Amino acid sequence: MCLLRRIYNEVKKARAVKKVVVSMGSVAASGGYYISAPADRIVANPGTITGSIGVIMVVPNLKGLLEKVGIKTEVVKSGKNKDLASVFRGIGDEERQIIQGVMDDVHEQFIAAVAEGRKMEIDKTRKISDGRIFSGRQAIGVGLVDEIGDLDDAVKVAGKLAGIDGEPVVVSKSEKGVISKTSGREDARGTFSCPSRSASEIYVLHVYAVVIAVWARLPRWAFMG
Repeated sequence: MCLLRRIYNEVKKARAVKKVVVSMGSVAASGGYYISAPADRIVANPGTITGSIGVIMVVPNLKGLLEKVGIKTEVVKSGKNKDLASVFRGIGDEERQIIQGVMDDVHEQFIAAVAEGRKMEIDKTRKISDGRIFSGRQAIGVGLVDEIGDLDDAVKVAGKLAGIDGEPVVVSKSEKGVISKTSGREDARGTFSCPSRSASEIYVLHVYAVVIAVWARLPRWAFMG
């Protein structure tokens, strides 16, 4: 969640100076939606899986298995809750309350982030934040997505928001960094230096759940796919 919040904040910073448009791929749910929420516009495919606004923690209980094979664990700790959610035993009632409290608090943070990003009433956001998923088409109906389309459509939306006449200059990642398909240069840090003001007005994120970790540090100017 800390990484997601960091990316969320970076998207907000980008939005303060540039137009940010999210293009959702096949899956942009949970963390994928978290980092999408603060964008100016969200474009999704009709079959995109998104939403899943919730928090989950799964703790295996190996106690029975270990007992069958004769393995026991010995614990030395500084406080009674230091081995909270240990896989070597079940979760007690007091421990469950502690963990549930943490999950509820993080969930509320998630809900607040979505409500802020989408400019949605907190109560309305909470009603759709029970972990359920939505298709891209369904997400429009509940206010989580702005329109249906693919990456090309998102590029056009970004161009319109930025007031660019004609076809926007598209910038793509290269293996070593970020470089323009049409013009521009790649500097030593792998950050594309935009050759014109028009190109610099677009900042598009192509969101797939599998690339969340890659976005811990966003390129300054980039169409990310």
